[in-house]
Amino acid sequence: MRVVGEFGVIARVLARAGTAAAAEVGPGDDAAVVRAADGRVVVTTDVLVEGRHFRRDWSTAEDIGHKAAAANLADVAAMGATTTALVVGLACPPDTPTSWLEGIASGLAAECAPMGAAVVGGDTVASSPDSTGVVLSVTALGDLGGRAPVRRSGARAGQVVALAGKLGWSAAGLAVLRRGFTSPHSVVAAHRRPTPPYAAGPAAADVRASAMCDVSDGLVADAGHLARDSGVVLDLDSAALAQACLEPVGPLQQVGSALGVDPMAWVLTGGEDHALLATFPPNAVLPYGWSVIGSVRAPGRREPGVRVDGKPAADVLQAVGAERPGHVHFG
Repeated sequence: MRVVGEFGVIARVLARAGTAAAAEVGPGDDAAVVRAADGRVVVTTDVLVEGRHFRRDWSTAEDIGHKAAAANLADVAAMGATTTALVVGLACPPDTPTSWLEGIASGLAAECAPMGAAVVGGDTVASSPDSTGVVLSVTALGDLGGRAPVRRSGARAGQVVALAGKLGWSAAGLAVLRRGFTSPHSVVAAHRRPTPPYAAGPAAADVRASAMCDVSDGLVADAGHLARDSGVVLDLDSAALAQACLEPVGPLQQVGSALGVDPMAWVLTGGEDHALLATFPPNAVLPYGWSVIGSVRAPGRREPGVRVDGKPAADVLQAVGAERPGHVHFG
């Protein structure tokens, strides 16, 4: 079935959008109205471009909808907030099947539903006649629930660095897909549909996490942003990282062995798992799902940044064969 008109497409897509608990006025009017009980609104936007962030021959429409939502919901969680609503913009070729667009809507709705969030509005447009790709833009709104926002700039020397979620799985799945395979299923699924630990963000804020970020572009790269914004050094412990992210004999080791890759390279630099990284006071009782993976140190004579086992991150990345400190989307 092909696209037969904007309003017909919108009606079919919205039928799968779900209902946002915080929406006073949902889709259908000129704009939505979303309640903000906290009095503040967390806002974030991600743009996904076909061929750079996803491929239709690798992922279903539902997969892409899940992935687009996850990228935004994780950013909201990293501020210590919970997502309340999404607004979506979509540009696609005029002959895009309506069933594919419905799949996008279903994926978005399914990813948001556990939080009571949903798509409350947006826009669709046909791309230029010479364009064959899809562009999907998602904006998420979030509620802090009375918490202070957790920014990247609050880490202090003497605190601990902790991780919630997994790292390296999406990168391993991408490596598998690039070689024309679809197994192990667990890593391919992690690339197609990341599973961020959304509840871990507000939980960390509740116990006074001092700084936090979503790991979307690789641990070393995103930890570097947090370290520089805070003016500190984050010293990561490779043994703790391995314990948190690598099973004794798991899929990452299996894929790494098959492809001749040290799986720690994926853990340190792989993107799109959307784990959460945070710093906490040394005496904090970490919420469920958080694991200590390092410490915060004063920079001294060094520039703020990331070290691994006390060594410059660049040296460790070279030792494990990583080409760059972070993820580049199909670059």
